[in-house]
Amino acid sequence: MARRGSWRRRMVLLLTLALVVGGVYTAVAFVQRSEVLVTERCTAEGGGTDDLAPDQAANAGLISAVAVRRGLPARAASIALATAMQESKIRNIGHGDQAGPDSRGLFQQRPSQGWGTSAQVMDPYHAANAFYDALVKVPNYQTLDITVAAQRVQRSAYPNAYAQHEEMARSFASSLTGQTPAGVDCALREPDAAGDPAAVQERVTSDFGAVPAATEGRSLVLDADGTRAWALAQWAVANAKALSVTEVQVDGRSWTRQERNGWQSAQVPAGQVRITVAEGPAQ
Repeated sequence: MARRGSWRRRMVLLLTLALVVGGVYTAVAFVQRSEVLVTERCTAEGGGTDDLAPDQAANAGLISAVAVRRGLPARAASIALATAMQESKIRNIGHGDQAGPDSRGLFQQRPSQGWGTSAQVMDPYHAANAFYDALVKVPNYQTLDITVAAQRVQRSAYPNAYAQHEEMARSFASSLTGQTPAGVDCALREPDAAGDPAAVQERVTSDFGAVPAATEGRSLVLDADGTRAWALAQWAVANAKALSVTEVQVDGRSWTRQERNGWQSAQVPAGQVRITVAEGPAQ
């Protein structure tokens, strides 16, 4: 009887352990897969603790793309991103403050000071170009401290405020202009709408200008190589939430929205950037 009781206790113990292990595994799997627990954010290599929300990252992508389109150095994009973070948190806001009640947009540009009409300064593409138009007139802006160059353009009441955003600005600008490959990564929930390759191409053209492209099923394939290819690819990651992008492939690397493991090795043809969009919301 003693042996039978001991055997039963061991069986109960083993079953209990199995249930505990199974419960832990289930809980871990749930946490890993639960969309509710995903904090949507974008990071850049070397950016420290400065994350951007998806809408901020998309605006940062546009600002950097305009610099690439104009043939400006990554330093110009760094200055622009630090400025936009200080002025608007890189959000296209439609109001100003007490010091500048008519300030609007990504750079809080004032129509009363010649930056354009209210509608124009609220157009992110116009706002970015207007900023760069002023920046390139600053003598030796590439060698100035970021906060100094920004102040020469903005003429803010707080001339040193831009310095606090320099690390974030340099990191995102370096990646989004293609100087740092595989630098931008975004953790996102599953898409809540189907993507459209034509809409992606329209946005690419709007931000970068004409880029040779073809549509293959759910993918937009862009012809580009080198730093331009990486600029386009990381722009796509920064815009993944708004455009329902699920995968980006370039230069032997792949970013996949569902995996959330950053850039991984992949078999990708040279000279191409492949941007794949969702068929529809995850079931």
